[in-house]
Amino acid sequence: MAMLEVNGVRTHYQLLPARDAGQGEPPVVVFVHGLGYDSLASFYLTLCPPVAAAGMTALAYDLRAHGRTDRPASGYRVGDFVDDLRELLDRLDLRRPVHLVGNSFGGTVAFSFAARHPERVAGIVSIEAEPATEAWAEKMGRTLGNVLDEIAKEEYLAWVTRTFGAHHARLARAAHALIAATSIVTDVPSGPLLSTADLDSITCPVLSILGDQGFQSDDPLAVERLLPDCRTEVIEGQNHSVLVERHRTVRAMVLEFVASLSQRAAA
Repeated sequence: MAMLEVNGVRTHYQLLPARDAGQGEPPVVVFVHGLGYDSLASFYLTLCPPVAAAGMTALAYDLRAHGRTDRPASGYRVGDFVDDLRELLDRLDLRRPVHLVGNSFGGTVAFSFAARHPERVAGIVSIEAEPATEAWAEKMGRTLGNVLDEIAKEEYLAWVTRTFGAHHARLARAAHALIAATSIVTDVPSGPLLSTADLDSITCPVLSILGDQGFQSDDPLAVERLLPDCRTEVIEGQNHSVLVERHRTVRAMVLEFVASLSQRAAA
C-alpha cells in the first residue's frame, strides 16, 4: 500500500508505470474520483490497468476522508482538494503537464486545478462533472444536505439493501459517517468558486462525458459553453453511474483523447 503525507494528510495512492511506452516520456494520466461512496478503486478496477497497458503512466489516489486516506475533521473546500493534488504531484516528481480524468466531484477538482495551474494540465476528461460555479455550488449544497438527511434513515438503507444489495448499503452507511463526521457539507459548496475569467483560463482541451439521464440531462452542453475548448460526448441509456456501468466505452474515449493530445504535442 503506497502512502504519502500530503498537506498533513496521510494519502493513499496507486501509481502504475507505463508498459511498452516506446521512446520519450509517456503521458501521465491522473484519476480523481468523486465524493461519498467513491474511492480510487472505481478507477483502479476500470481504467488504470488498460491506460498503463496502452503506454501511459496511471496515477489514482484516495481523496481526503475517502478510501484509505486519513479523515481530518475539516478542510474540504474545493481549494483544499486542489492543493492536495498539487502536492501529491510534486511529491511524486510529476511536474510536467498531466492529463486529468475526473469523475463527478473529481471532475470539479480537475477544473479548479486547471484554472489555478494551467501550465500543469495537458487535458481534462470530465465524467458527469461540472466546474465549481455558483450554479454548481447551489446544487451541491442541496444535494449534500439531502444526502445527510436521507442516508441516515433506516427505511432508506433498507430500500438500498433491497434494490442494490448489502454491499451498497454498507457503502451508504460509510458515506453517512464520512459526511456526519466532517465539514464536507458546508465546505464543499464554498469553493472557491470559478469566475468567468477563471473558466476562460482553462484553455486545455476538455472532453465532457455524460449519461443522457445523468445530472446534466437538462442541458448536456452547459459545460461546453463555459469553456474555451470542450467537446461533449453523451452516452445513451446511462445515468450518473456511467463510469462504472459503461467503463469500456469510457475507457476507449479516454485512450483516444489522451493519445490524440500526445500526438499533437509531439508533432
